[in-house]
Amino acid sequence: GAFFLDRNKDLTSLSRVALVELDNTSAYPRVSEEISHALYLEIQKQQLFGLTLVQQDDPAWKSLQENFDTLQAMRQLVVLRETLRSNGLLLGTVTQYQPYPHMVIGLRLKLLDLTDGQLIWASEQIWDSTDRNIQRRIRRYHRSQLRSGSAPLNEELAIVSSLNFCKFVAYEVAATLQPPRER
Repeated sequence: GAFFLDRNKDLTSLSRVALVELDNTSAYPRVSEEISHALYLEIQKQQLFGLTLVQQDDPAWKSLQENFDTLQAMRQLVVLRETLRSNGLLLGTVTQYQPYPHMVIGLRLKLLDLTDGQLIWASEQIWDSTDRNIQRRIRRYHRSQLRSGSAPLNEELAIVSSLNFCKFVAYEVAATLQPPRER
């Protein structure tokens, strides 16, 4: 997958990260909630840091989606750290979503260190259920994560169920938070 991980930063030093429910540029508004919750659960399994979910109905959500590359945003880092009680901010966008004729999810994500404003991790990718490589990874995911007796059925569900496909995508995204030597 396409991702960046700053090897000079220790993600465990963040101690707590605020995951901002993903913004959504697709025509399906509910998918951002589904993928955000799936990411929340999968990232927690990595046990790198504590995680807080900032949902879209939270008054802080809109301001957290704004561009963090500006000088004004850099001044807000201290305020954000105190408000969110977090040292990191994970935010992003569902760039594409298509439930039929086949499942497609596109994500753009970034993790910022709120102590210095530096980008620690970023990922941008599209998962298309018709891609043979994705289908292979779904089979591998189900063999490693779920009960072996129901794997063929679950593999099919991942391709047609948005919730199951979101879980698979979240699993893959969370795996990129670990340096390759520790996976």
